[in-house]
Amino acid sequence: MLQPTPADAFELSITRVIPVARATLYRCWTDPALIVKWFTPPPFTTVSAEMDVCPGGASLIVMRAPDGTDYPNRGQYLDVIPDRRLVFTDAYTGDWQPSAKPFMTGILTFDDEGEGTRYTAVVRHWTAADRDAHVAMGFETGWGIATDQLAALAATL
Repeated sequence: MLQPTPADAFELSITRVIPVARATLYRCWTDPALIVKWFTPPPFTTVSAEMDVCPGGASLIVMRAPDGTDYPNRGQYLDVIPDRRLVFTDAYTGDWQPSAKPFMTGILTFDDEGEGTRYTAVVRHWTAADRDAHVAMGFETGWGIATDQLAALAATL
């Protein structure tokens, strides 16, 4: 009998308490005009974002490398609870069309904590190799910098 893989076996995560309201952090994740301001750690930039934030809605976030190469990241929202939770994946590219190579599913939660929000980003990968590749890409540093940028922007809103 095939044994199921534990849910966290291919997971990476980051948690921070950010001194802003849940709704503000959620807005930074769901407003295309805001996500381009914080999403990508330098020296990369986010040059555009299109987001239909609803279950089944598509997203397209384009990141640009320092050499000018654009990296379009297509995905689809699986679960949306305003100001509380966002679940998205790159397994689909919109309209339930499978992607060429699924890599991850992101689960974001926004929970009240004191005067701020406990922000948790869990990234589940399809395989251990995908998780390890994300670690090698600099998950901890990259998502940490992006989260710092998210917090800084949210504090201005």
